[in-house]
Parts: sequence; C-alpha cells; structure tokens
Amino acid sequence: MEIGKIEKLLIFVNSGMDRPFSQYASYAIAFTAKKIHNIPDVMVYYGPQGVEVTKKGNLAKLAFPDNVKELIAGQFEGLSPGDLPDNLEQMARFVKDALGVNIGSCATFHVVSGFATSIEDTSNIEDFIMPVKIPDAVAAALSADKIVPL
Repeated sequence: MEIGKIEKLLIFVNSGMDRPFSQYASYAIAFTAKKIHNIPDVMVYYGPQGVEVTKKGNLAKLAFPDNVKELIAGQFEGLSPGDLPDNLEQMARFVKDALGVNIGSCATFHVVSGFATSIEDTSNIEDFIMPVKIPDAVAAALSADKIVPL
C-alpha cells in the first residue's frame, strides 16, 4: 500500500515500560505520520501488554536527554532540539492536542491489571488517554488501512 493511500493508521503498542524504545517509536511514528505524511486518522493504541504505560506518571518517566533530542531533530527539516519535549508524556500530549492523534488503551486490561475498578474508571490513567472497550478496539483494527505493531 502506498503511503498516500493510507487514511487510517493504527499504531498497536503491546509492550510495556520494559521496552522503552517501543514507546518512543510509537510517538515518533505518530508524529511523522501526521506531520510529514499527512495521514488524516492516526491512533496510538495500548494493547493488553502495553496498558501499564498508560498509568499516571509512567510516560513522564521516559525522558528525552539532550543528545537524543539532537539526534531526532537532525532527521527532520526545520525541527530543532529545543522544539522537542523533555519526556514522552509531553510528547503524547503534543501529538494529541496539536496534531490530532488519538490515544487509547485497552480498558479491560486496566481492570485485569488492577489499576482500574471498572472499564469506565479513568482515575489511574493519564487524562489524555481514552479507555477503549473490546468491540471498539476490534473495530479500530479492522477499519485501519495499516497497523504498525510495537
């Protein structure tokens, strides 16, 4: 499939805090898909093995050191290291608020993992992450033009 024909991209993150490079990659892909390739509908979705990342404070633990900011910024025309956030929580908020990337997480596994009491309980997840029920997660996967697994 040509990039120009992708209308809906799903970035399926099914890894946790033990795989930080996958976490960084998910937002690098989301940023690039929206900003560089103009894909209209981009979603970062945390699957069953990735929901721990959505707990309040976990994304902020994944920092962008200055040398990494320089490395990343050097790959994008017009981007300077100072334009990049200090951690992944700030990056997630930016791609959601400024670029319109949807960020969701498997609500069933919030409960199974013990940091939610019900599917609707959002008290222990980041406020910008939408809890997603199983039927909606399946619909998102089935309607995506492209799924990037991480």
